[in-house]
Amino acid sequence: MKVFSSLEKNKEYIQNLLFYSSDLKWRSIKFNQKDGLIVFLESLCDQEKIQNEIIQPLEESKEGALEEIIACVEIAKTTDLSRLPQFIVQANCVLLFEGIAEAFFVGVGAEYTRAISEPVNEGVIRGAHDGFIEHLTTNLYLVRKRIENPSLVVRYYQVGEVTKTKVALLYMQDLANAELIKEVDQRINSIRMDTTISPGFIAEMIEDNTFSLFPQILLTERPDRSVAHLMEGRVIILSDGDASALILPVTFFAFFQSPDDYHGRWIVGSFIRLLRLVSFIIATLVPALYIAVVAFHPEILPSNLIYTVKSTIDKVPFPPIMEAVIMQVTLEVLREAGIRLPSRVGQTVSIVGGLVIGESVVRAGLISYPMVIVVALTAIASFVAPSNEISTATRLLGFPLMVLASLFGLFGITFGILFILIHLCKLESFGTPYFAPLMPLRIKDLKDTLLRFPIWSLNQRPHDPHSKKLEQERFSRGWKHDDSRKE
Repeated sequence: MKVFSSLEKNKEYIQNLLFYSSDLKWRSIKFNQKDGLIVFLESLCDQEKIQNEIIQPLEESKEGALEEIIACVEIAKTTDLSRLPQFIVQANCVLLFEGIAEAFFVGVGAEYTRAISEPVNEGVIRGAHDGFIEHLTTNLYLVRKRIENPSLVVRYYQVGEVTKTKVALLYMQDLANAELIKEVDQRINSIRMDTTISPGFIAEMIEDNTFSLFPQILLTERPDRSVAHLMEGRVIILSDGDASALILPVTFFAFFQSPDDYHGRWIVGSFIRLLRLVSFIIATLVPALYIAVVAFHPEILPSNLIYTVKSTIDKVPFPPIMEAVIMQVTLEVLREAGIRLPSRVGQTVSIVGGLVIGESVVRAGLISYPMVIVVALTAIASFVAPSNEISTATRLLGFPLMVLASLFGLFGITFGILFILIHLCKLESFGTPYFAPLMPLRIKDLKDTLLRFPIWSLNQRPHDPHSKKLEQERFSRGWKHDDSRKE
């Protein structure tokens, strides 16, 4: 349908399509000797902008070309009547005039954003202390300020049949693999759902295996971390209304890396990274190993320790598997309660609740002292990982391993570990092997995986995102190879 020449017909059509919403406002104007209407949603538009950039110039000029008088970047016109309601809900105001079968729309959206602050979940000791916020344009600014290069490309999408959430795909044109961009573009365009509230919705819709415990897309609130992955040839997805970025493709070891690794000495960074990986193993295996040793293989323990453990276990009416499950579930309940409660009391409840419950169940003879120690060590180790997604997966992995340990002892744990390793080797993230560079083995990429080698030695980008340019400068420290200095 084309725009009506009658103002009343246009007004009635828009009111019907927007169901006579109370925040739909109309302002009458007169321009070029014609009566006109300005239509907008007061909940989305900046009324000061409407007054200063539209109404005031039109009242002063009274006639002329509308596009020349309204000094606004986002101004266009259309003759399609059915598009007007969509323009209005996208924070545009629509100008209609009597006797003219076309409409002008001007971008006058209001901006209500919080200040840029450090991410709560990804704090660092050194380095940048700014984080993404819920405003897409601001997040793009944070990225572009770090990469002042024309090769940085931004593509916009609208995801959600009803919500029309604005989503941005970022990549480096001269680095990102064309097949990867094509695949991501196809998966985003194929999303069919009414609502996308957060990047978590998008991640589940586009990741390879949604039934795996292991996340295949990295979520981060840090612009510096996002930029580092962009410069390795990966792509970033940002969503309007959320302070998180999706990074893909990623490998298993990316979830144990932190910006702090690169802000200090490389030896210290390597040690801390190894500590995170060891903590992952501790959080996954220690409860299962304790159950297997106590129930099936006590001969592994030193003789003095056997009597100590046995004396505490004999007083407990439950088998070790029941002890472990009770304590682990209690710990998860306390953790969830600490998150949901107000910040001033949440931490206190978690600490006091853990101490009181732990001491009480031991004194009551329901849980043994060694089990409390094992569960406490497991809990601490599970929080070492910088990514909340891999931390949650770590805690959940412990439950099936504990069941296998209670049924088959160390043989069950061995079977469980093999199953996890096979699963990790089979997983892919947008065509990238999830367990790279260990499987398939690529020696050069190990420089920034298990350990963090000196920055000057990382002269090759990781192979897993299949970047167009793998090689960087061969001699990063040019002064070491400057022959003129030697002369």
